[in-house]
Amino acid sequence: MNDPAENRRPPDRMTEAVLDRGGLAALVTVLQGRGRTVIGPTVRDGAIVLDELGSATALPYGWGVELEAGTYRLVRREDGAAFSHSAGPQSWKSFLHPERVRQWSADRAPGGGLTVREERPEEVSYAFLGVRPCDLRAIRILDRVMAGGRYRDPAYLSRRTGTFLIAVECTEPGATCFCVSMGTGPAADAGYDLALTEVVDDDGHRFLCRSGTEEGAGVLAELPRRAVDDATRTAAVVGVREAADRMGRSMPPVDLRTLMRDTLEADRWDDVTARCLSCGNCTMVCPTCFCTTTEDVTDLTGDHAERWRRWDSCYDLDFSHLPGGPVRSSPRSRYRQWLTHKLGTWHDQFDSSGCVGCGRCVVWCPTGIDLTEEAHALHREAGGSQDAP
Repeated sequence: MNDPAENRRPPDRMTEAVLDRGGLAALVTVLQGRGRTVIGPTVRDGAIVLDELGSATALPYGWGVELEAGTYRLVRREDGAAFSHSAGPQSWKSFLHPERVRQWSADRAPGGGLTVREERPEEVSYAFLGVRPCDLRAIRILDRVMAGGRYRDPAYLSRRTGTFLIAVECTEPGATCFCVSMGTGPAADAGYDLALTEVVDDDGHRFLCRSGTEEGAGVLAELPRRAVDDATRTAAVVGVREAADRMGRSMPPVDLRTLMRDTLEADRWDDVTARCLSCGNCTMVCPTCFCTTTEDVTDLTGDHAERWRRWDSCYDLDFSHLPGGPVRSSPRSRYRQWLTHKLGTWHDQFDSSGCVGCGRCVVWCPTGIDLTEEAHALHREAGGSQDAP
């Protein structure tokens, strides 16, 4: 299996084709036939969520979403599109870096002997269908954090290594999307095995498909397909280009790393943290937040114990606890830590921004705090132009 930290070799020749809905259904079947667990978007509990797909019929055909700060609502579409929706409450992090992972368990025998068993990483072969370009970048960021350094996470590697990625380019951004500002979309540039661009017009419902790896080209060769025609190619290119002009949000056109560094004492931090509940929703839905803590549990007899790794949040008061108390005791300090790390000091650690412009943190904040609005406000307070958020 390929190491995710290494570049996957592209095909000798870029392969393109057009798939219809039958071809998309065959894609799921072919991947399952190769022993892969196919994960993709589906409708459940009033949202578009990521889950295992038994077939392509489970995709959210005819569903879209309306998004705003603190607001998410499913809406019906008349065109039957499968991927004309923005990011839901989950990201692919939920499968690559699960919320809870058992690390070891221990049992005490009646005679007092102790047996400790290390938890072996789960063996799974994933295929992710419907990865947005912003989430594609988020996966690459997680690769750098979890698998690209000196200390690699075996639980992450067991899920990520060899994962087959099917990107879907965005043609209809949501009101909270700002991937253009972060340079992460709406076009898929690299890191995928297959990339789809959905087209629905008078000529029918179809998908422009191109491969990015040899394995992707091999899968495409097994699907019912037809040659790319000029009308489909043009519609796909125009759809993605127009999406870039319809972003619902933007970041100020400045070096965000410098902006965060130079506004640590800005009055705006007091304004935003007067609204912040320190609930940590933004870190839970963020596709790149990766912090964890450990939790030890025992049964009622005290003869069985387990250690679990679970997600943690920098909004938790105990997150920065040291002898004498927490380092960041105020909501102001915790919100500032999150935003300045995401947009600024992430560069110092991992050579990139930690934000991909998906807008999930804006949608799922219960008080509607918008990090793009905060960045613009900090820019104005620092003497920047009075640009609108």
